[in-house]
Amino acid sequence: MSEIVRTPNTPYYAVIFTSIRTLGDNGYTKVGEEIINMVSKQKGFIGAESVRGEDGFGITTSYWDSLESINEWKKNIQHNKAKEMGRNTWYSKYMIRICKVEGDNYFHNH
Repeated sequence: MSEIVRTPNTPYYAVIFTSIRTLGDNGYTKVGEEIINMVSKQKGFIGAESVRGEDGFGITTSYWDSLESINEWKKNIQHNKAKEMGRNTWYSKYMIRICKVEGDNYFHNH
């Protein structure tokens, strides 16, 4: 079941990763699961939401408590290896945007 990440009071940060996948898995699923496991233990990580269409277009947004936490994650060795695999094997193109979230609202229909 998909879930919406419950974020803290603003401000916090969002890293928006928009990508287009290449054909074939090529180890993507396995490494992706490992990265999710690692980042979930990273100081300052709040959560992530991800979708991918059948055409290979996907968006993953991760939420962070600070720019410092995002920068620490950027230094993670396994994360950097995965980024290299992404450039060489898994993505035909991608874009990363880092945003400060200054407002949000949440709706839940019981």
